[in-house]
Amino acid sequence: MTRSPLVMTCGEPAGIGPELAVQARAILGAAVPFVWLGDPRHLPPGTLWTEVAEPGAAQAVPPDHLPVLPHRFAAPVTPGQPEPANAIGVIEVIARAVGLVQSGAASAIVTAPLHKKVLKDGAGFAFPGHTEYLAHLAGDVPVVMMLASPLLRVVPATIHIPLADVPAALTAALLDQVIRLTHAGLIRDFGITAPRIVVAGLNPHAGEGGAMGHEDAAVIAPVVARLAAGGMAITGPLPADTMFHPRARARYDAAICAYHDQALIPIKTLDFDGGVNVTLGLPFVRTSPDHGTAFDIAGKGVALPDSLVAACRMAWDMAASRAAARGR
Repeated sequence: MTRSPLVMTCGEPAGIGPELAVQARAILGAAVPFVWLGDPRHLPPGTLWTEVAEPGAAQAVPPDHLPVLPHRFAAPVTPGQPEPANAIGVIEVIARAVGLVQSGAASAIVTAPLHKKVLKDGAGFAFPGHTEYLAHLAGDVPVVMMLASPLLRVVPATIHIPLADVPAALTAALLDQVIRLTHAGLIRDFGITAPRIVVAGLNPHAGEGGAMGHEDAAVIAPVVARLAAGGMAITGPLPADTMFHPRARARYDAAICAYHDQALIPIKTLDFDGGVNVTLGLPFVRTSPDHGTAFDIAGKGVALPDSLVAACRMAWDMAASRAAARGR
């Protein structure tokens, strides 16, 4: 059975997204087919592209052309200079991509980076970012953010909040939900039948028996114990400073971290260019490169496509895993 191509959203058109899409097509070719959803006026000058009416038509596009599903924006762009008038178009593209994957016309969504301030200024965008908007479009489902590469998978239980707010935000209910969503995602999206999960402590040395904070013993340990008693292969809380060396990483499939930097520092150190942002919990597959719009280098031909290429490959594999799970 022929699989539907991916749909790649254009993201912020004044950023590096359009030029990286062209590079990704050249690297991936027919091995990971995708259609780019955006305004072709925003592609780099000289780009060879072919308009398609639906994602499936991407398979017939010449390998040196980018398959484009056009979406008209309000204005052209200059790389590095965002135009708030285009904010509505960026939002519409995301919603359109969700419709395509929900209908089965596309197998998964790969989102190029957007710029939240531009969306807020130009369209009053009320969501913190891509992830929350996608969760809303999917029916306000609970989701978690995973950063993944062949070397490591990490999930921050709390994300874009001040460090001072983390202890209060890291509740037993939140941690339980994050772990369960991660466990289910490892099975459904990564094909890992018996996932092994570790949970990092919040405090140094995982609290050291209460000498350096009470949250590890009072909040994290009971959640881990309860899930382990239910049959989950889970360990923690563990001292975060010993969780990410090679021997430690070999013992688990994903690490749950207490806060943003605890999760992102190790994966960006290990695989800065190849990390992928994955949203677990959605009824469809969504991945994204683990970088921003990079206005400072947009249009200069120096942006690396590694993370976007990795996001496409991961989305393709995750969609296959979901399809296999449905067939069982």
